[in-house]
Amino acid sequence: MEGKEGRLRRNGREPRLSRRQKLVLAAVAAAVIIVAILGLGLGLGLKNRYGGGGDDSETEQPPAPQPTAIWQPAVNTSWQIILNSKLDIDPNNPAVEPDVEVYDIDMFMHRNTAVVSSLHKLGKKVICYFSAGSYEPNRPDSSRFPKQDIGAVLDGWPDEKWLNISSPAIREIMVGRLEMASKMGCDAVDPDNVDGFQNKNGLGLRPQDSISFMTFLADEAHKRKMAIGLKNAGDIVETLLPRMQFAVNEECAEFKACTIFSPFVEAGKPVFHIEYPEGAPFDTNPEQKEEYCNAPGAQGFSTILKAMNLNFGAEYCDGRQVRTKVLQ
Repeated sequence: MEGKEGRLRRNGREPRLSRRQKLVLAAVAAAVIIVAILGLGLGLGLKNRYGGGGDDSETEQPPAPQPTAIWQPAVNTSWQIILNSKLDIDPNNPAVEPDVEVYDIDMFMHRNTAVVSSLHKLGKKVICYFSAGSYEPNRPDSSRFPKQDIGAVLDGWPDEKWLNISSPAIREIMVGRLEMASKMGCDAVDPDNVDGFQNKNGLGLRPQDSISFMTFLADEAHKRKMAIGLKNAGDIVETLLPRMQFAVNEECAEFKACTIFSPFVEAGKPVFHIEYPEGAPFDTNPEQKEEYCNAPGAQGFSTILKAMNLNFGAEYCDGRQVRTKVLQ
């Protein structure tokens, strides 16, 4: 038996909807329109943020997958450090020389590139360098530093000045840098110039200021599942060793101070050690090389011989000389 709705349609008339049915249909139509608008907006936002809207190779990369545990490198981990150039790696066909376990690179210089993810594809770990204790005028966040928190000029680096690392404003800026490193996918951070108390800083910095600052940075890095290293600052090694995953040292052999950093090795943590012998890295003074590679207290250190500007070249104590490909 044909129902009322069937009869009405056969006669060319649509059945009348109840008030309840009309409200349901209106709600469904509105939901479909909202979903379509949100989908279009999200698509455009992703396209603009991640470079789909143009051919700018310097556009920001998508946030990297976050690690589930903090990386702890082993003693004798092999490495390369380059701070004055961008690594030249094709993300579609990644390759890099030397074939070491770790690359320490300038964070700001690589923030809008695919270098970190390319190194990960090659099975490398990435330490991201930034200066935590000095003001540099050419960084993207330089305008945020309060003048009252900027101290004396770093000896040998006329463009850099010491920072009041106890200042809440400075610490907030450094949290922003750690957040950036986390989004880039950095496995660890190398915060430089945290030894202001050992220098003429113009701010009255004391060892306790650096201990407090590095404890703060370690906690913030660990929250973001990143390892952290102590850069130089030999006077506070013993206090900070438990919170650090590694050390980065410059010239302990030159100043006959490597035994200060050997507790890291004794604790199963590496010391990434840099020396700057005359002629390095391609015409290294052989006597200096022998002295630096066999310095008292440096047994087990991951030693690398570099030019002072930390460019693409490197020499290792086994005699290897390497030229990492960089963008000029």
